[in-house]
Amino acid sequence: MRGMRGTRYGRTLVAICAAGTAVAGVAACDPIADGLSSAAVAVTTDKTGTSTLERLGFAVRWLSCTAKVDNGKAGGGASATPSRPSTATVDCRGETESGQEITLKGKVTDERSGTCVRGRLVARVGGKVVFEASVLGNCDAAPSSTPSTHRPDGQPRPTVTVTVTVTAAPGK
Repeated sequence: MRGMRGTRYGRTLVAICAAGTAVAGVAACDPIADGLSSAAVAVTTDKTGTSTLERLGFAVRWLSCTAKVDNGKAGGGASATPSRPSTATVDCRGETESGQEITLKGKVTDERSGTCVRGRLVARVGGKVVFEASVLGNCDAAPSSTPSTHRPDGQPRPTVTVTVTVTAAPGK
């Protein structure tokens, strides 16, 4: 019986590692359309949105952003020709230190190496619009190679996380 458990554990571990490697490969091949990467847009919007909210006086407990790039290709096929510039739809959700819900949503048309995003973004705290912006961040700043993972107060900043779920068949 002990040998079977070891084998099952080993196979499960191998399956988890294989799935993790596949996810890492997919993230590395994140489609970039006209310079837009969904991961870069999400991380930069999180970073610049958090700093803007904090500059406006909101103590951000956490903020997490996702982005989906629309590459502007008609019909969605690989051989289709571009019909409009690329945009990314951004959806951020979070919470203030006082428990108020934060949302930051909109379209991004340009992301500059972790320093700024351009587009049309609307932030709400507790359901009330607190800012509308066409630019978040400093587009003239030197590119950041890696977005900071810490806020000035030393608290960790949320980062992009990839979750892998593997279901292992019992007894296999």
